[in-house]
Amino acid sequence: MNETKIRRVIWKGPDFCAVEENGVLQEYFQTDSRDQAGAILMGKVDRMMPGLGCAFVDIGRKKAGFLPLKENSLSFQGTELKSGMKIAVQIRKEEIGEKGAFLTRDLTLPGRNILLMPRNRYIGVSSRISDEEKKAEFRETGKRIAAERTGLVIRANALQATEEEIKNETELLIQEWKETEKRIGEATTAGEVLYETDPIRRLTEDYGHTGISEVRETDILPTALEAQKRIAGNRTIRIGNGGNIIIDRCEAMTVIDVNTGSASGSGTPEATILETNLAACEAIASQVRLRNLSGMILIDFIDMPGEEARNQVENRLRDAFTRDRRKTVIHGWTRLGLMEMTRKRTGNP
Repeated sequence: MNETKIRRVIWKGPDFCAVEENGVLQEYFQTDSRDQAGAILMGKVDRMMPGLGCAFVDIGRKKAGFLPLKENSLSFQGTELKSGMKIAVQIRKEEIGEKGAFLTRDLTLPGRNILLMPRNRYIGVSSRISDEEKKAEFRETGKRIAAERTGLVIRANALQATEEEIKNETELLIQEWKETEKRIGEATTAGEVLYETDPIRRLTEDYGHTGISEVRETDILPTALEAQKRIAGNRTIRIGNGGNIIIDRCEAMTVIDVNTGSASGSGTPEATILETNLAACEAIASQVRLRNLSGMILIDFIDMPGEEARNQVENRLRDAFTRDRRKTVIHGWTRLGLMEMTRKRTGNP
């Protein structure tokens, strides 16, 4: 685990948000009102498609949203869908290309320490918490607090919270849900927004478990960060020791190629290759976050002889993504020697 202390700054501009960590720009996105990921909207079932296991829902846009007929949670509480029915839906993933927004009826309200799920009774713990004993303890805490009134997931931030703080936040979110539920009952128009969160609130909640240093308001980014933002538009990115990575986005995946470039290590060619691959891990994690790359990502590291070197690179890559607020899974090496990983797709924030 990387023990470097994080100094994080969240920058809030008139039409953008950015995240800086130890002087490196890690996230940048426009606060576009068209990006409503996480918002709860009133929808109207347009077409039932039982053969595809979904329904298309009018949410006030040109493209209908895609709603699975079955939710992931076995304890989800919802009525049977019918054509023409008015329902509250949440945008889980924003529309992209020809695909409409991915919707869910299993609504969630995010907090700093928990994720409230008022329409099911599931009690869970963030996968970022690896201590099994602590997980079991948190599940029992969640059961006590929820008292079968709601479902909830205890987030990694709760490691720094007391049970009383978790309970108080749960009660506040339950009250917020009651107000949202009232708006749901009164809403009539497809696309009407029933609930949304401020992007700064979402950022502070998502990053709370690793500490928030400060939030600053600005009209423009500092010069050094602005330069990093421009570089992130390049296909080729130089890394510290003279090597480089090349990033190509395809429709089905993103491919990242690692090259030695002008790298010159202090030891053998094998040592230089390992040094370049290790340096590439930090650059890859940074660029994936900054470009908000998602879905399947294949990384073609420079070939390395020996299992020990491959393990070092895989561990460094895992460590480099520990600060990513998106769910990222490092699947390991394929039979062709490529590193395979996936990253959850959402809108911003």
